[in-house]
Amino acid sequence: MRKKFFKYQAKTSPYPLALEIIKAKGSYLWDKTGKKYLDFIAGVSANPLGHSHPSVIKEIKKQVDKYMHIMVYGEYIQKPAVELSEFIINKLPKNLEVIYLTNSGTEAIEGAIKLAKKSTGRKELIAAKNSYHGSTHGALSLLGLKNQKKGYGPLLPNIKYIRFNNENDINIISNKTAAVVLETIQGGAGFILPKNDYLNLIKKKCEKVGALLILDEIQPGFGRTGKLFGFENYDVTPDILVMGKGMGGGLPIGGFCSSKKLMKLFEKDPMLGHITTFGGNPVIASSALASLKIIYETNVMDEINEKENLFRNNLQHPLIKKINGRGLMLAIIFDNNYIANKLILNAIEKGLILFWLLWEKKAVRISPPLNISKKEINKGCKIIINILDNLHQKC
Repeated sequence: MRKKFFKYQAKTSPYPLALEIIKAKGSYLWDKTGKKYLDFIAGVSANPLGHSHPSVIKEIKKQVDKYMHIMVYGEYIQKPAVELSEFIINKLPKNLEVIYLTNSGTEAIEGAIKLAKKSTGRKELIAAKNSYHGSTHGALSLLGLKNQKKGYGPLLPNIKYIRFNNENDINIISNKTAAVVLETIQGGAGFILPKNDYLNLIKKKCEKVGALLILDEIQPGFGRTGKLFGFENYDVTPDILVMGKGMGGGLPIGGFCSSKKLMKLFEKDPMLGHITTFGGNPVIASSALASLKIIYETNVMDEINEKENLFRNNLQHPLIKKINGRGLMLAIIFDNNYIANKLILNAIEKGLILFWLLWEKKAVRISPPLNISKKEINKGCKIIINILDNLHQKC
């Protein structure tokens, strides 16, 4: 299988980890040799309840037995998509009245920036430096790292960049701005939290000049910070909310929410202003709804802060500079990328799955299943500390 993987499947880098996984359950993965791995990244934040959760699997199987894809998005009434939409909207602020279901968070970003342009009649978008919102054309245009866009131009024009958490840059937002697009917590940059009421200052400036605030909750959304959505921690409400990753319970889905007034703009002049074939797929919607009900209706979110503290208390070491992030969206920061690389690769050998962040090369991602046990947290942290002890002796 390894030879076929390298021969037939396109890659994102020359050096994939190339683990051949044959089974996944709870917080664990198994490779073809039977080796067991504790998963501290949950499919890069996409499996909020771990792997193969029985309640999620049950709902998927029930829906598969009824029907799968039957029609393009928004034409037929399909119960799973309607119930999922209702569940999410009823948990959001009143201005977020309608959701458009997509196939990924990136696709939702594309829809959100289209909606912002059409609703304001403006062309300019503002994003943050070191941001990441996806790799499709529009999302890539927003990406705040010049080298990462090399060779793919010309991209969308009229995009400006501000420094995340820099209040002086807020003045760049003007009456030419259609929308400011921000990650609630900057992911690839190192799980950077907003400070000093930054998001509210952005929102107030947007309101003053008639621009919209789009918040990207693809990573922090669905319980990862201890709230259903990360923006709830910062007393701010976006005009358009984008979601993905953990929304699907392990299957591909995304969505963007806004007011009925704005969303109706897709319906006319021209009609079919934003369309998708598989958005709101009934099997995936069933998985998403089952997963979100467990996250919201059980004590999963209530335990997030305690689990964060357990990680922070366990991960104290001379080589660890700091731990960024919130809840179970954490990044261990080291003095150099050598330590980060060694930790990730050595952890695999020891049966622990860690991973890199996109832009911050001195960071190691920790984004485990939300329902990971305290025993599993202690076990994984012990492996990390043992590896760092060995590295410290060699430094």
